[in-house]
Amino acid sequence: MRALTVHRGKVVPMDRANVDTDQIIPKQFLKRVERSGFGQFLFYDWRFDEDGVERPDFVLNKPAFRNASILVAGPNFGCGSSREHAPWALQDWGLKALIAPSFADIFYNNCLKNGLLPITVPEDIVHRILIESQDEAGLELTVNVKTRSVIFNDGTEVAFPLDTYSQESLLQGLDEIGRTLRAEAEIMRFEGQEVNRINTRS
Repeated sequence: MRALTVHRGKVVPMDRANVDTDQIIPKQFLKRVERSGFGQFLFYDWRFDEDGVERPDFVLNKPAFRNASILVAGPNFGCGSSREHAPWALQDWGLKALIAPSFADIFYNNCLKNGLLPITVPEDIVHRILIESQDEAGLELTVNVKTRSVIFNDGTEVAFPLDTYSQESLLQGLDEIGRTLRAEAEIMRFEGQEVNRINTRS
């Protein structure tokens, strides 16, 4: 997992509520065992028509947003099934952070476990981002994991909730396995002691 400390990127606006994981990554693309390669199928049924041709009116297909790295959406983003492939697809497309008034709980936790930052802010802030990102020049925001804040170009700083464990994991670029491996020496020492104790008994 790559560390995420401070990120500045362009916003892609998705003014939709209740975006479910089956739309984020449709079930027919869940056959891969790797975490990579899902970005090409992100929002597939919205991005492409029946012949696999891009729909020019879908926001991710618009040239102004192709290099965006922060997605802003309506409430209850990531509802539906608990598939971990959803954050994988969002990350593989190039997103570093998601901003919404609320997220589905399992999806929210899956994002954090994979280094994708879900940011919960009030609806009026989401509305402001959606409006400003429609400008011809687009909108860039700065996300600061250390201060747990989103910063606008005019200096407006909006705090967002993030538990200490997740914050540390993002800052250090460590998933749950990585955090466990930091104690590898102690684990090996403990296992050695257990083996010696069993051998002594026998």
